[in-house]
Amino acid sequence: MNKPQILYLEDDPDLGEVTTDLLSRKGFTVKWVNDGAEGLEAIANHEFDLILADIMMPKLDGYTFLKQIREKGNPIPFILLSARVLTEDVLHGFSIGADDYMRKPFNLEELTARINRLLKKPSAVSIQTEKKIITVGIYEYNPTTYKLSNKGESVSLSPRSGEVLYRLATNKDNFLPRKETLLELWGDDNFFNGRSLDVFISKLRKTLSEDSRISIINIRATGYRLIID
Repeated sequence: MNKPQILYLEDDPDLGEVTTDLLSRKGFTVKWVNDGAEGLEAIANHEFDLILADIMMPKLDGYTFLKQIREKGNPIPFILLSARVLTEDVLHGFSIGADDYMRKPFNLEELTARINRLLKKPSAVSIQTEKKIITVGIYEYNPTTYKLSNKGESVSLSPRSGEVLYRLATNKDNFLPRKETLLELWGDDNFFNGRSLDVFISKLRKTLSEDSRISIINIRATGYRLIID
C-alpha cells in the first residue's frame, strides 16, 4: 500500500523538522517546504494527498497559498495550522477553503487523527454510492471529483464542503443532522466546530445561488434542510 503523500508548509525549522519526522513515523511521506511560494512549486511538480500549512510564513502566507490553489480548482484536503487564537481567524480560513484548522501548539496524535479523517477511504458499498453524480436544482455534483457543474461550467468544492453538500442532497428528506455530521466529519460537536459547519453551509448557499429555487434552511439546534421549490 502506498503511503499518503503530505505537503507540509512551515517556516520554523525546529518545528518543521520534528513534525516531519514524527509524521513519517506515523506512516506518511512528508514533503516539507518553508513557505507558500515553495509550496506552489511543489504542487506543480508532484501530486499530494493532503496539505498542512502554517498561516504566518514569508513570501506567501498560508491564507494566500490556500486561496490561490482553490482558485485553480484544486480540491485537495487542506489543514491550516496557526498560533492565532481568534475565532475570526479560524472562520476566515474555512471561508476560503480550508477543511480543518488546528491551533499551535498541536498534539501530534490529534493531528494524525484529523489527517486520517480527511483521508479516510469509504467502504466498498459507499464507494459505489458516492461515485454517482447527483442533481441539485440546475447543478450536477460529482462527489468523486468534487466538481459542481452548471451550463458547462464547473467549480471545485473542498472535500469537506463536497461531503456536506452530498449529505444534504442524498439524506432522507434532504436533512443534514447537525450533531451526527459534526461527529463524523470533525470528530467533535463542540461550539467551535459547530461554527465551522455554519461557515460551510453559508458558502454552499452562495455557491448554489444561481438557482433561486434552492435554499438551505437552519432547523434550530437540530440541523439543516435542503429545499428546492
